[in-house]
Amino acid sequence: MNSIPAPTIEYGTLAPLLVVFGAAVIGVLVEAFAPRYLRKSIHVPLTLLSLFGAFALVLVQALRGNVPTAPVAMGAVAVDGPALFIWGVILVLSFVCVLLINDEGHFVASAAAVPGSADEEEAEAAGGGHTEVYPLVLFAVGGMLLFPAAHDLLMMFVGLEVMSLPLYLLCGLARRRRLLSQEASMKYFLLGAFSSAFFLYGTAMVYGFAGTVSLPGINEAMARSATLDPILMLGLALLGVGLLFKIGAAPFHAWKPDVYQGAPTPITALMASGTLVAAMGAVLRVFWVGLGNLDWNWRPIIWGVAALTMIVGSILAITQTEIKRMLAYSSIAHAGFLLVGVMATFGSAEQNAVSLKAILFYLAVYGITTVGAFAVVTLIRDPGGEAGHLSRWAGLGKRAPVLAGVFAFFLLAFAGIPLTSGFFGKYAVFAAALNSGTQPGDSMGGWMAGLVVVGVVASAIAAFFYVRVIVLMFFSEPAADGPAIAVPSMGTVAVIAVSLLVTVGVGLYPESVLGVANDAAHSLFIR
Repeated sequence: MNSIPAPTIEYGTLAPLLVVFGAAVIGVLVEAFAPRYLRKSIHVPLTLLSLFGAFALVLVQALRGNVPTAPVAMGAVAVDGPALFIWGVILVLSFVCVLLINDEGHFVASAAAVPGSADEEEAEAAGGGHTEVYPLVLFAVGGMLLFPAAHDLLMMFVGLEVMSLPLYLLCGLARRRRLLSQEASMKYFLLGAFSSAFFLYGTAMVYGFAGTVSLPGINEAMARSATLDPILMLGLALLGVGLLFKIGAAPFHAWKPDVYQGAPTPITALMASGTLVAAMGAVLRVFWVGLGNLDWNWRPIIWGVAALTMIVGSILAITQTEIKRMLAYSSIAHAGFLLVGVMATFGSAEQNAVSLKAILFYLAVYGITTVGAFAVVTLIRDPGGEAGHLSRWAGLGKRAPVLAGVFAFFLLAFAGIPLTSGFFGKYAVFAAALNSGTQPGDSMGGWMAGLVVVGVVASAIAAFFYVRVIVLMFFSEPAADGPAIAVPSMGTVAVIAVSLLVTVGVGLYPESVLGVANDAAHSLFIR
């Protein structure tokens, strides 16, 4: 009888993943066995220490140059330079988001109680709370780490589901505006389930063509094929739908405004930053590694998606009167800017590394600015919860000039104003796209220049609604019954301060982050 060989698992290389998932499992055990009054005091340090420990492990691997030269875990996970960079960014963003989550008042006392019922009032009076939020966040973060590092489509699907399922639950746990929160959770769940089904069905189609789900294996099968197989094209389309949904690209963007508005704001911050970083990493992994031999075929499609996403996000943001919906459409526009970088793949390996460096840099600076902006949103309160309507922000610069000034600076960074991190992020992506379009033999050279023009126009449109909020805060009179400014906790102060320092620091000295992104970009696993 033949024995089954034991799999080879590189536990040291996968240690950041294992630490996060291990802490999540411990958190589940805490929920099962620890007394209710002790759970939060255990969860908070456990969550923060696990994220910090995982980041330290990533840092040790990067500083020692201990980056594997081949995929690990039997070829299922690619812990290359871009994966380590994305892991580090996700862990930092998750750490600061947990500091926001730790603040009181964001999550419902009893999710099982009907909104507005006596049971809900009784749970609030008793000071109840859902401490299982912390292990759910850790599972979501673990999925975010696995999703962009997966080296085959099945492992990527596992990462996608592990990331998404906890977020479906977390979106429905807002303490205020309970029906809106539950609606957001249901919409996200239904549309997310459809997108996952598209991704899985696309995986089946691609496997039918290539006979493997390994990304390099798919690429090699396409290189051997003399014709375009309809099964491959169908699988590519379905995979694209699943991935573009996760980054909120048009026309798969409709879920973002509703979910961002209804979810608890710290969870919105986690999705707007960490989920976008993870999903963009997965897009790069699939389109650059798995479909590299078909780039002449998918680039025109991504061109249209990128242009539509930038235009839709920028124009529809102008019509918004709710701050979180406006930031959601801003996030859609930024997804389009990132897709401009994904387009810049034609040419030498060095050109592709330049494009990848720009995307990694953009993800890092946009993510931290986004968390800071949502942290400010949590502090502007009405009696019914956060003051979401833009009219409630009128005159904020006169009532709380420091807070309004910080928020204005974050908005200017989103707009890409010089001397902010956002300016260098957009400049890096657009420059990479223009440089790619000048490569000899690139039939889309002129189209790349046109896409950059669309991006510049979309940025100008986006600047209008960012400046509109700034004008409203500083040049309007505050209402007599204006919103209250909540006293920030130490965690919220730390989040805003770190986000501001990074946004200012990278805006003045972008070379530090660009250098790290450049080193990471030169070790993408193609095979």
